[in-house]
Amino acid sequence: MRFGIDLPPQIKVFGAFFVYSFCMGSMFPRLPDIQSAMGVAEGQLGLALIGSAVGTLISLTFAGRLIEAVGYRRVLLCAVPLLSLLYAIAMWANGPLMLFLLLVPVGLTIGAIEIIINIEADRVEHAIGRRIMSRAHAFWSLGFFAAGMVGSFLAQTGLSPQLHLMIMVPVILVITLLLLGRFEAAPPRGGSSTEETPRLAKPTLAIMMLVGVCLSAMLMEGAGIDWSAIYMRNIFAVEPFWAGFAVAVVAGSQAFARFFADGFVERYSPVTVARVLLTILGIGVVIVFFAPSVWAAYLGFAMIGIGSSALFPLAMSAAAQQTDRPAAINVAALAQFSFTAFLLGPPLLGFIAEHYGIQWTFGVGLPLVILGLATAQALAPRPVTRTVTP
Repeated sequence: MRFGIDLPPQIKVFGAFFVYSFCMGSMFPRLPDIQSAMGVAEGQLGLALIGSAVGTLISLTFAGRLIEAVGYRRVLLCAVPLLSLLYAIAMWANGPLMLFLLLVPVGLTIGAIEIIINIEADRVEHAIGRRIMSRAHAFWSLGFFAAGMVGSFLAQTGLSPQLHLMIMVPVILVITLLLLGRFEAAPPRGGSSTEETPRLAKPTLAIMMLVGVCLSAMLMEGAGIDWSAIYMRNIFAVEPFWAGFAVAVVAGSQAFARFFADGFVERYSPVTVARVLLTILGIGVVIVFFAPSVWAAYLGFAMIGIGSSALFPLAMSAAAQQTDRPAAINVAALAQFSFTAFLLGPPLLGFIAEHYGIQWTFGVGLPLVILGLATAQALAPRPVTRTVTP
């Protein structure tokens, strides 16, 4: 007997992105409480958070064959509730080292879910004949927004992070069964290559240019998730709700922008859209760095969310259009470099926050925004070469 609501394939994909990020986002509004309970500085907390990044990178590199063998449905229905449980267990860590070790299995689970839902989104997109990838990632941001709001309310009540995340375990289980209980993996794309891509794809100059385009977005999105709540507490001494609300602002504004991103890309050129987003991102970084008030900071975080919304998908599309080698290898090379920056960069920013002030966690993004503006032309569609016959 199968539980859940019978939904169209694309709605199941949206639901998978939402419940996964809702589960994943529960911890971040509570980071100020976690830091205070451990009595550690930002640098030590950042090192502890790298545990999930390490696990995710291992899983993204090596878990593909295991997932194929076990089956997408089984892995997804087990992994999402398991992720919630592993986060809840990690909250009982009594120091940075234990938190690091407990977050490694969290990262292993995240990597497996990432593989499944992104492949599923691509397959469903192909099957129904219209683009859903950006909207799927919008639901990821929406899930993070919902988790940020719930976490902010519970933090304000004084409920401990340990009890908060334990409560989330049955909630995530019920939502998973409702939305994904009837999940069945879509068939692979017809005619797709069966050739296995290398575990570490060597980047070309063109790929490194695309990394330059999206690097600021990846780093500032991660910084907004990891450090915005602590920023609000340290700079403005706000109540727990308003500290966690900053996480929700970043994710909510990002979700809003992602819902409309595809339309703007189709109407205008990818280069133009990227430069506008990078400009918005840069202004947001400056506002957060110099914020004179709480509401100015929220405005800056909203602009960071909007500015970081579509740069990585644009870069991925451009990588797939490169003609120097198979598209899968170029996409893998870009994903590995960019995702490593997204996972490892923000936690390491804790050392900058500890030694130079929490504002610099975001201030370091400004040179990367300038780099993105300088390399944005790499997003220009590849010209179609025609063979002229005499």
